[in-house]
Amino acid sequence: MRVFFVTVAVLVAAGCGSNESSPPVTADPPTTTAPPVEPPPQPATLPTAPPPVTVAPPPVTTAAATPCEAGSVVRVGTARRSFAAVVRERAVAHREPGAGELASFEQRNVNNYPTIFGVLAKRVDERCRPTWYHVQLPLRPNGITGWVRAADVRLEPVTTRIVVELGERRVILYDRGREVMRARVAIGTSATPTPTGRYYVNQRLIPADPSGPYGPGAIGISAFSPVLTGWAQGGPVAIHGTNRPELIGQAVSNGCIRVRNDELVRLFERTRAGTPVLVRA
Repeated sequence: MRVFFVTVAVLVAAGCGSNESSPPVTADPPTTTAPPVEPPPQPATLPTAPPPVTVAPPPVTTAAATPCEAGSVVRVGTARRSFAAVVRERAVAHREPGAGELASFEQRNVNNYPTIFGVLAKRVDERCRPTWYHVQLPLRPNGITGWVRAADVRLEPVTTRIVVELGERRVILYDRGREVMRARVAIGTSATPTPTGRYYVNQRLIPADPSGPYGPGAIGISAFSPVLTGWAQGGPVAIHGTNRPELIGQAVSNGCIRVRNDELVRLFERTRAGTPVLVRA
């Protein structure tokens, strides 16, 4: 099991209050167990008076693997299982595979958290090996995607998924396609709205002061405030706790999604980095 140990430098998210520094954050990928191997069938025998007759097995033939078409694009992930791409050392995002550089990313982001992308699809070679991944990027404009070389990232499976329903003022957490939690939230005002769209969890941060405006933790998502463009780090959006629980259920934030602290702890514990996030009206 791989564990991320990080020291978070600064979190400045839209609607999140003042800057906070954070102690270590961990994110554990689930483990997998290989299926048991059944024993091969025994040769059949005929229990008659003459010597037993053994039935010779048919000749074994191995079908040739169907080759992929080099350059074809294959969708990655389902509603029950998606993937996060973790930067190994450095990765460059392109508009198209090998063309139109968008941005370069180091192994860790500005908050000293491992740089992670949400994976949408892969481009494969003639042997069906991935050469490029089509990924979601933590950049403006919201929802921007790009291509990174497969060799520059490693994939980790994610079984969780988050849906934020702004009209209903609630957040719902799914695991392996099954709802496991829902909570009431506060959202952005009409002047500083929470942006709708498809995003992913790109960092998990723990503030130094759990009684502050972030509460005990913040789940950063790859979205930015559509209006607070001058804020530090571009006005990133997060799902976080609060020191004003009486405002839960109202449109009062600068764009972030606030949850009661006890519910934020439960949500934080179960949400892996790379988790897809759908924010809808």
